[in-house]
Amino acid sequence: MLPNSLHLQPLTSQPTDIADGAEALTRLAFSIHGNPGVYALLLGSGLSRSAGLLTGWEITLDLVRRVALAAGVEDQPDWAAWHREQFGKEPNYSELIDQLGRTPHERRAILNGYIEPTADDVQQGRRAPTGAHHAIAELVKDGLVRVLITTNFDRLLEQALGDRGIVPIVVDSAHAAGGASPLPTPSASC
Repeated sequence: MLPNSLHLQPLTSQPTDIADGAEALTRLAFSIHGNPGVYALLLGSGLSRSAGLLTGWEITLDLVRRVALAAGVEDQPDWAAWHREQFGKEPNYSELIDQLGRTPHERRAILNGYIEPTADDVQQGRRAPTGAHHAIAELVKDGLVRVLITTNFDRLLEQALGDRGIVPIVVDSAHAAGGASPLPTPSASC
């Protein structure tokens, strides 16, 4: 339940000026602070982009490239356009990964190449939790946010949570959701 004082705009709308955006963020910050545990965060692959990881779309385009090169296709300036021309549809991550890896183990190995840090990455501080991951973990630690919904394959958010002693309950399938414990109701405070 959202507080009556908070009026959220659709995600597609933009503030008319910086002052409107700042005002909306201020209202949201006060609402999150005044209603701990009420809000959930929906996070996408952009969260991990500054850690040196590709976004979901960038991975999809690279999978298009890998499928095409395996079939002998020369390098293309626009892999998405090439895919649409060849197959009459938008590139689809699941279909592409299935073409490249026949078993779950093979598909996971392909994905790991995009998200798991190499020794060089570790040495250079790449593919590690960023300030954004740590800020979200602080919101969880402070009880302001209790539910995180993410489309990410990487485990950077889990690492940031672990750095604060938080062991998240990961629900990654319909089966896991069915067996998950319900969230406890936050205690009311005056």
